[in-house]
This record gives sequence, structure tokens and C-alpha cells, in this order.
Amino acid sequence: MSSSTRNRIVRGFKATLVSRAVYMLSSALLMFVLARILEPDGYGALYWAIGVLMVVQLLADLGIGKSTARYISEYSEKDEGQIPHLLRSAVAYKLVVLAVVAYALLVFHDRIAVLLGDPEAAPFLAAGVLFIVANSVSGFSMMAFQGFNRLGYSAAVQAVSGATRLVFAVGFVLLGFGALGALFGYIVGYAIAGAFGVGVLYFKFYRTYEPAEEYEEGLSRRLAEYSVPLTATRSANVIDKRLDIVLVGVFLPSAAVGFYQLGKQVVDFVLAPSESLGFTISPNFGEQKANDQLEQARRIYEESLTHTMLVYIPAAVGLVLVADPFVTMVFPEYEGAIPVLQVLAGFVVLQAITNLTSDSLDYLGRARSRAIAKGVTAVTNFGLNLVLIPTIGVVGAALATVATHSVYVAVNLYIVHEELSLRLGRLARSIGTICAITLVMAIAVSLVTPLVSNLPMLVGAITLGAATWAVLAVASGLLDPTEVRAVIRSEGSH
Repeated sequence: MSSSTRNRIVRGFKATLVSRAVYMLSSALLMFVLARILEPDGYGALYWAIGVLMVVQLLADLGIGKSTARYISEYSEKDEGQIPHLLRSAVAYKLVVLAVVAYALLVFHDRIAVLLGDPEAAPFLAAGVLFIVANSVSGFSMMAFQGFNRLGYSAAVQAVSGATRLVFAVGFVLLGFGALGALFGYIVGYAIAGAFGVGVLYFKFYRTYEPAEEYEEGLSRRLAEYSVPLTATRSANVIDKRLDIVLVGVFLPSAAVGFYQLGKQVVDFVLAPSESLGFTISPNFGEQKANDQLEQARRIYEESLTHTMLVYIPAAVGLVLVADPFVTMVFPEYEGAIPVLQVLAGFVVLQAITNLTSDSLDYLGRARSRAIAKGVTAVTNFGLNLVLIPTIGVVGAALATVATHSVYVAVNLYIVHEELSLRLGRLARSIGTICAITLVMAIAVSLVTPLVSNLPMLVGAITLGAATWAVLAVASGLLDPTEVRAVIRSEGSH
């Protein structure tokens, strides 16, 4: 990997990670406060409604944002004059689709609530019209900045979203507006972030490009066409990440939704760094494919995958070991979330690979292949949820997620190997070493976990595991302290 590419990835990763840290810290505080104030039933009702709205959201977003990012990345290298035309087309498509979906939800929200078996959710779905518009605008600006490879701006939008959502959601709940007030807090947070993102996109980017005299023939059509497989992939992602929550709410009480949502939110918190890295490196694959530099793309991916697994395989095992004392001490009313969290620990490793891989495939032009794989596994996941949730409860949803995502990850890795010819032997040796490190770390943590009786002792057990991991990672050569210090020092030079 060239030093300039490495430095650009490091800068983007740190900007994204900092914003993600702000976002996830605010999300963790929001999770803690809402879980305590609303209790399992109210907490479950809120996130069941959000799950339904996120399913509707995919109809309002389609794949337009990510398709726009892909073509911005490509034409930044080929013909910058086409970028203003691209942005105008994307915004036009977006507004039309968003208006249709928002109007349909406004008209039919009460019927949707009855159809899903919860008429009391109608006010949430009505407010969801604003939720969908605000979230859609915020997400579009983030994807556009990713296409420009200006990840600091994407990071800022995300950080603004997380911080403002925390302030307003908690504020409305404390004022006595309950779960519906929390939803309006989400809406205000997304709206502020969206306004910020669109403003930056217009003044810092759109106005700085001199439009080409003619819009390249067929480019607007290709923008729309490429959104189709991305829409399929996004739909499958929503089925994986949101529809299971909806189904838990359909088959089980609201408290079960609260248990499942709490487990998923803890997992999301753990996955924040991998999401930041995947978001950072993916535009580089589009640039390198345009410049026919696939050898460099392969090195970036292999290094990123090895370092991601060095973190997430031990993290997943550690999560299994400390889930019981963590939930019991921090969320005493949510003990039903313990087995969910332990099963979803397997999802941590799988999703870390997905976060690194999925966007990269889109930028390599393999969105269609990924969409097919995602669609098949998502339908399978839906079927498994229908079978497992009524029979074994909320843990069944977690098992279905892990089982189907394993297949999806395997297919993703195969497609990446087709594109980049990965050095499989080298990767296998690295993963073997990581598993050995994880085993030693797990033994150390499991010896002290039975002694944990309060939060300081829990923190001590986690610290012991982290210290054991760090020593072994350095000793094995997989983690280079000199390189880590260089990455940290580079912050001051940019």
C-alpha cells in the first residue's frame, strides 16, 4: 500500500472513528437512559415502531444515495464537470420517491398499525412521516461525502445526528412525553444533521464544480439503473437488521422486543470501529479500479481484514464471557437480553467482515452479485425467523441472524477473492494465530469472571482480557506498536 493511500485511509478512518465514537457514545447514553426510564415494555414499543419505519424507509431511499456516491467517486477521476449534473439528477430522483412514500405512509399509517396487530402504534407511524424524511436527507448527504472521499464531512453529519438525538430524545422523555417523545427526539436529531449535511454539500461541493456543457449521455439512466441492485441489497439489509425486530413484536410481548433491541444495540456499539474502517476504505477501491491498480486494492483489503479480525474475534469471545455480569449489573430488568447478546456475539465477527467488504464490492462494480447473495440470505432469514421466534422465543431471532449471515459473508469473501485474488494461505495463517491469541485471552477472563460482583471488578476483568490480548498481539507480530504510534502521531500533522 502506498504511503499516500495509507495516510489518506488513516485520516479518513480517524475522522470517521471519532464521529462514530461520538455517535455511539451518545447512542449508549440514549440506550441507558431510555431503557431505565421507559422500562422493557415502553422501550420495546419505541424500537418496534422504529423497526417498522426503517422497513418503510428503504422504499424512500432505494439505492440512490449509494449509487450517487459510486458515480461521484468514478467521475472525480474521469470528468469532474459531470458531478453537478449527477447531483441534480440524484436529488430529483430522491425527492420524487421520498414524496410518494411519505404521502402513502401519512394516508395509510393507521391501517398499517392494524395490519401489524398493534393499533396503538398508529401515532408512531404518523410521526414516522417526519422520521423518514429527516433520516433520508441525513443519510443521502453522508453517502455523497463518501463518494467525494471527504469522510470528515460524513463523520460530522453522523456526530451531529447522534448528539442532537440524545439531547432531544432524552429531553422529551423527561418532559413526560414517553416513547412517542423519544421518537420525536430522533426526528429532530436527524433533521438538524440533514440540514447541516445538505448545506455543506451545496456550498462546499456542488458550487465548486464547473458543470460540463453537456450531461454525458446515459449517465442519469446508469445512475438510476445502478440503484436497483443497491436497493435489493439495502432491502435485504433491512430484513436482516429491522424486520426481525418487527417479527419479535408481532409474535412476542413488547418486553421481548426490548430484550432483543438491547442486545443488538450493544453489538452495534462494539462494531463501531469496523463500520468506520469499511466506510473509509471503500471509495479507494473505486478509484483504484478506475486506475487499474488492483494489486494495491488487494493489499489494502488483506491488511484491513487481518487487523479487523485481530480485534473482533477476541471481542466476540469476550462478549460471551462478560454478557451475564454486564447485563445483570447495568440493566437489571433486562436479564432476558443475556442469551440474545451471547448468540449475537457470533454476529459481531460476521458483521465486522461485512462492514469491511460490502461497500467495497459496490465500488468494485459488483453490487449486483452482492445483491443476489443478500437477497437470498435475507429471504432465508425471514423464513427462519417465522419458524424460530414462535418456537424458541427471542433467542430464535438471534440464531436466525447468525446462521444466515454466515452464508452471506462466505459469498462476499468469494466475490472479493474473484476480484482481487486474495492470498488465502497468508490470511489463513493470520486467522489461526488470532484464534490462538483469543483462546489464551478467554482462559484468563474465564478464570476471573466468576469472582465479578460489581462494576469495578467487571471493568477489571475486561482490562485483564484486553491486556492479555495486547501482549500476545504484539508478541505474535500481528500488532506493531511502532506503526500504532505513527498512526497516532499523524493526527498532529494533519
